[in-house]
Amino acid sequence: MLPIFENWLLRLPVKTANYSSKKEFPMAAKKLSPNLTLVLITIVFMGAYFIPFDSPRVSGAVQEAFMMLSEYAREHVLLCLVPAMFIAGAITVFLNQQAVIHLLGPSARKTAAYGVASVSGTILAVCSCTVLPLFKGIYKKGAGLGPAVSFLYSGPAINILAIVLSYKVFGWQLGLARMVGAVLFSIVIGLLMQLIFRKEDEARLADQRMFTYQRDEDEKTLGQMSLFMASMVGILVFINWADSDGGNAVWDMIHQAKYWITGGFSLVLIYSLARWFKKDELKTWVSATRDFSLQILPYLFGGVLAAGFLLGRPGHDALISTTWVASLVGGNSLISNFIAAVSGAFMYFATLTEVPILQGLLGAGMGKGPALALMLAGPSLSLPSMLVIHSELGFRKTFTYVVLVVLLSAFAGKLFGIII
Repeated sequence: MLPIFENWLLRLPVKTANYSSKKEFPMAAKKLSPNLTLVLITIVFMGAYFIPFDSPRVSGAVQEAFMMLSEYAREHVLLCLVPAMFIAGAITVFLNQQAVIHLLGPSARKTAAYGVASVSGTILAVCSCTVLPLFKGIYKKGAGLGPAVSFLYSGPAINILAIVLSYKVFGWQLGLARMVGAVLFSIVIGLLMQLIFRKEDEARLADQRMFTYQRDEDEKTLGQMSLFMASMVGILVFINWADSDGGNAVWDMIHQAKYWITGGFSLVLIYSLARWFKKDELKTWVSATRDFSLQILPYLFGGVLAAGFLLGRPGHDALISTTWVASLVGGNSLISNFIAAVSGAFMYFATLTEVPILQGLLGAGMGKGPALALMLAGPSLSLPSMLVIHSELGFRKTFTYVVLVVLLSAFAGKLFGIII
């Protein structure tokens, strides 16, 4: 059945000038090699044969895996991922490629490119998974690897409400360190990735087959595209606007009115679509959104299941006990900061959930240095996001990105622990 489905998928019509080759849809165009298929089958068999599913710890972890997937589906897919997918599809289909390359390409002014990318998270209240389709959209459209990775890190790391809550719950020192570290890391990691893979990225952007944009007379004006994109970003931001629990009166007032505000942005979106877009363009947009979903969702759901099986939901132990994790990250040794950074990189944090998780870990004896290391690595990475990033960037770039995030987070935690 799988080969039949893949052949059917490759024959689907794609009516757009923005992407036209299998190269643009790696998940649909590539099949697993026989050796890799055999390895995967062997891993599944070994797991089924040796894992003691009758053990209370293991059976509880299996339940946690599906509970976490259920929670993720209910709380994040419809309100976060679906709007993000449509934004990513619009970026791919409608956004002027030359404008993206001019602003975020390798030859763009670094101050402008990294300045825009590094503060993007203050607007987008997204988690490490919701930012992925947006990252893929701008990367496919011609953004340089460095600015795209900077955006990938900053999107979930610099959520303004998370920063405010960090100030309120953990004090100004940890809140300030998180804010400064997140902005600085997004720039440093992006610059290092661009430097390490400069030749490959220049070759990617030089291959014009990947970017088949052609200007036509029906192209939307800057004002039209700005209003169209702003309406979708507004829906994504305000429909997910969280309550500060009395921490900020203005923030809570916006939260109470978020459905009215979202409704206003929805009306603007409907007006834009009816006024400026043709039927064929809308079909192309939906097709691009569908293809992003096919590429991303299998990795996300698989990663959420794995993360739930290993670490569980906040306040619920799975295979790895949070008490055991907390015992490893006490004090401010380099090892404890490194363990905190690695743990944060593999855990899945929905937007703002890192705050109550850290409260529990600090109460269990976690040091403030490791707490910062986890806050800097956790929101921007997770096992599900690693799988999706790997599907887009490949093993070497993904591995390098993860290593940079973990090492810089551990170093920052160690330095913060020494200073305070």
